[in-house]
Amino acid sequence: MSQLFTPIALRDLEVRNRVWVSPMCQYSCEEQDGMPSDWHLVHLGSFARGGAGLVMAEATGVSPEGRITPWCTGIWNDEQAAEWHRITDFIHSQGAAAAIQLQHAGRKASTYRDQSGRGSVPLDEGGWETVGPSAIAFPGYDAPAALDATGLKKIVTDFAAAARRAVDAGFDAVEVHGAHGYLLHQFLSPFSNHRDDSYGGSLENRARLILEVTNAVRAEAGDAVPVLVRISASEWLDPEGFTLDEAVEVSRWLHEAGADLIDVSTGGNVPGVTIPSAPGYQVPHASRIRHEAAVPTGAVGQIVEAAQAEQIVADGDADVAFVARQFMRDPHLPLRWAHELGADVEWPVQYLRGRWK
Repeated sequence: MSQLFTPIALRDLEVRNRVWVSPMCQYSCEEQDGMPSDWHLVHLGSFARGGAGLVMAEATGVSPEGRITPWCTGIWNDEQAAEWHRITDFIHSQGAAAAIQLQHAGRKASTYRDQSGRGSVPLDEGGWETVGPSAIAFPGYDAPAALDATGLKKIVTDFAAAARRAVDAGFDAVEVHGAHGYLLHQFLSPFSNHRDDSYGGSLENRARLILEVTNAVRAEAGDAVPVLVRISASEWLDPEGFTLDEAVEVSRWLHEAGADLIDVSTGGNVPGVTIPSAPGYQVPHASRIRHEAAVPTGAVGQIVEAAQAEQIVADGDADVAFVARQFMRDPHLPLRWAHELGADVEWPVQYLRGRWK
């Protein structure tokens, strides 16, 4: 019996299998208003139709200035939430769960998408002033302003408000983005956090903001809705930077703050680092956090084969497999993997003639 195609329950949510769609930035809000469009409906809906257990929408700004680019989606107003509801309705109609990744990009915000340019977008072209834990630029981008007490409070309230809108928009789970060199990761890392107040220095201080955000999101999401947190469990510079040892400890604290699953990635805050990228290269990080922090985890990063994903779950290295690029190549990936593993899954009735024999 395939472990990959057994259901998993988090709080009141039961997900039909453990092949989950990792958030993938689309940079496709052409009006630069944060509104999801038909592109997002078809992009995300195709994965639900293709058999994914949970479909997670891309990194979505909790405020206009929280977006990575002016072309990113948002959920800072009710009009955006209404458009997201159209998408969650379709995802649900295909038997999948819907989730959204809540995002503030910090010093890596206000940048061009790849097809439009490089570096920071000037103010007169639709860019904005960025913020971070310290006034230290990510190489190649404009320097941010260091957040003060008022700014820190706004970050927490923006995440909380976004979580409430996400639940109202029909999302079954919400994920706090604390990875890949974006704002919450910037606070965790001593490379980007040089503060000398209660948000800098010790690990407890550097983790303060992500814990405040997680607590606030947990409160707004309600007791029934799972809260996930994505972290970069290493900057690949151990013992410098934010390390795997620290990630284990922070994951314990996040679980105590109400996180139901840690979505384990790596890197993103320090450019030019050599990362030993290969199939499953981040799985050991998810495994260590799962066993030492005693919290469910998701593994991500070059999970490309059915047998590989099956082994990750069956061996107890992670509870779910997050997949991105393979879904881009094959939106019906779970249906194919189920066939390869001999798992009995439900196909869309319109596609029954396409089943493998």
